[in-house]
Amino acid sequence: MNRERIWDVFNVDADGLLARHQFRLAHPEPMENVTLVTGVKRDIALLARVVAALAATDAVADGWKIHVFDISFDRNADAVHSLLAAGAHIDYFDHHRAGLMQDHPQLHARIDESPVSCSSLLVDRHCEGVHRQWAIAAAFGDNLSAIAQAMAREAGLAPVQAAQLQKLGECLNYNAYGDSVSDLHYDPAHLAAQLQPYADPFKFIDNEEIVSRLHAGYESDMAEACDVAATHESLRAAVYRLPDAAWSRRVSGAFANHLVHAFPQRAHAVITADAAQRMTVSIRAPQHSPRDAATIATRFPGGGGRAAAAGIEAFEPGRLDELIAALEETYG
Repeated sequence: MNRERIWDVFNVDADGLLARHQFRLAHPEPMENVTLVTGVKRDIALLARVVAALAATDAVADGWKIHVFDISFDRNADAVHSLLAAGAHIDYFDHHRAGLMQDHPQLHARIDESPVSCSSLLVDRHCEGVHRQWAIAAAFGDNLSAIAQAMAREAGLAPVQAAQLQKLGECLNYNAYGDSVSDLHYDPAHLAAQLQPYADPFKFIDNEEIVSRLHAGYESDMAEACDVAATHESLRAAVYRLPDAAWSRRVSGAFANHLVHAFPQRAHAVITADAAQRMTVSIRAPQHSPRDAATIATRFPGGGGRAAAAGIEAFEPGRLDELIAALEETYG
């Protein structure tokens, strides 16, 4: 019996989406042969869905090929170990914390926790730069603008082309944030399918309305966010609490990135409420000191991320003063 099954598991921000896209350009598979597992930005424990599928359909995963892009290993470690034990082979590309990583002959992990890395750059390295323009767009979307600009110059792109890739990356990244897929302009799986035929990002931009529609939404949501006054503000850190609205949840990550560029010496936290009134937080380290964001986030339930950018999924409003103090002390 042929048990082969292919899974692509990816974060739907620009980094995860375009890491997966580069990989599929280098390793083509018809869409109907691949099971996509994704969700909104904060859906991190995605491999649990693959484990659930395994439990529901089969006793073993011999022949399963699972490709993972831009989700924390530590948040998925138990699921990884279960799938490996069942016989699956896993390729893992990520730049978040991986303290629970263990060697296994069926696990091929390419993980770099450096603040100047992202999952798309790791896939770009794996693919030997064949689809680098997509990696440049992803780096822009993941707030690695200086690295993206340097890559664009090295690739011989004109400034106007670099600007197009920046807009593409930032717009795709903006689409990742929300309480549920209904908050987003585009369903993540739909985006992956729309990208599939395009090896050239400039043809994607020219032929699809996706970027123009996302840019219009981005501009509208960002204007709303920029009218919100800071809850706390100092030379070292600022905290913003956005109102309970779909636009707030959509723009929270983009607004945090905007603040980092506007005030590069300062750390930022952007707090939003989901539909169940649970609070989530996007944390950004200062641009000039991209460190310890994940260290702060992990002090709170549901916290995690990387050195330059992190998040808290289940923030307790009563701990706001503790969050402010952590930002002030860490970057003082």
